[in-house]
Amino acid sequence: MSDTETANRLPTAEEEARFWGLVEAAWERLGPEPAALRRALLTRDRAADDDSVYAIDGWLDAFLDQLGQLCADLSGPELTDLDRVTERKLYDIDRADVHAVIDGSDDGFLYGRGHVLALGREFYEAVRADPTWALPDGYLQGMGYFFARLHRQRFGESPRTGSGISRESCTNPTGWAGR
Repeated sequence: MSDTETANRLPTAEEEARFWGLVEAAWERLGPEPAALRRALLTRDRAADDDSVYAIDGWLDAFLDQLGQLCADLSGPELTDLDRVTERKLYDIDRADVHAVIDGSDDGFLYGRGHVLALGREFYEAVRADPTWALPDGYLQGMGYFFARLHRQRFGESPRTGSGISRESCTNPTGWAGR
């Protein structure tokens, strides 16, 4: 396909399912403790000041390692598809109301959205529907460009997603309307 034919390409349902399946598989490899911590994030009292919610952060490097292992044999097009999903998901929560909870500089907000994404579909969808589920100052730098970095390492170039959007902070005009 030419760049013109793939401009503004959205992830398919199959690409999204594969993305979320890989995220969940990476967490499952880590055992019951991080599973319990992730469940606790979705049942917590958001009004309470509870630093224990950040216990999941101790598992993030291991999660990324497992995700990398699961993707070890993926082709360039497969990594590009996963990067397109990442890009879209980050773009969709690139919103002022989400930033009000996560906070951070442009880079910090990208890392915060990466944190939301890495915690799985259920957490992501909760934050997308109600940003107060996000963790203030919860950051994961490695997630925002995870699949793009794998693609670049293996194939010597960044993937071309053809989405026509950016995952960078403050680039979703709908999410920042009125600001």
